[in-house]
Amino acid sequence: MPKFFTFLQSELMSRRIPNSLARSFRTLCLGLLSLLTPVSMLTAQDLKLGESLYQTCVACHGSEGYGNQLLNAPALAGLPASYVETQLNNFKNGIRGAHPDDQSGLQMRPMSMTLQDPQAIVDVAAYIAKFAPKEPADTLQGGDRKKGETAYALCIACHGPEAEGNELLKSPTLQYQSDWYMLAQLKKFKSGIRGTNPRDIGGMQMRPMSMTLVDEQAMKDVIAHIRHLSKLAIEEAKNK
Repeated sequence: MPKFFTFLQSELMSRRIPNSLARSFRTLCLGLLSLLTPVSMLTAQDLKLGESLYQTCVACHGSEGYGNQLLNAPALAGLPASYVETQLNNFKNGIRGAHPDDQSGLQMRPMSMTLQDPQAIVDVAAYIAKFAPKEPADTLQGGDRKKGETAYALCIACHGPEAEGNELLKSPTLQYQSDWYMLAQLKKFKSGIRGTNPRDIGGMQMRPMSMTLVDEQAMKDVIAHIRHLSKLAIEEAKNK
């Protein structure tokens, strides 16, 4: 097993996560490694068709993929095609967005159903991946980034030291994601609204991480640290 997965398992054990949950996490990690090749690496992409298909998404996610908090629509700009493909397939196949308490997921799932075949998903994901990302505005208050830095140690192996993500592990970048959306998803993972379907390898990998955050304040703390890391990384990129 790769060293960073072993590290994460030991961290879970040290935080008194039940042994059964830690073992499940190890199994999920091994499963994830077997599902790393995205369809887009095997199939040609039609960006023109992707652009046409994306018109259905504009009302919520915007023409440039910056999202809309009022509609619970996250930013898509900055996400790699492989991650977008995975999530669209999850929505379409009922792996995500089928829980009765997942209001925004239930809103998204019918949209995914308009993509009639795997090629359509590849095409629209490739088009989305071309969007230029934009730094989001901060909306949350009261997060302690110093406390969040400690909690984020568990996130580094998948999301990276600068919250840049890891495409190989299908872990999305968090640098351009809105704080309100990250909070909403952490709550969903922790409550079991997201990440409990056994076919959701990435979601089941993420859920144990969310359970190390004891309450909403802890979530705000780690998000404050993520936003701090993101701002530093974005500023550094501008200066290159």
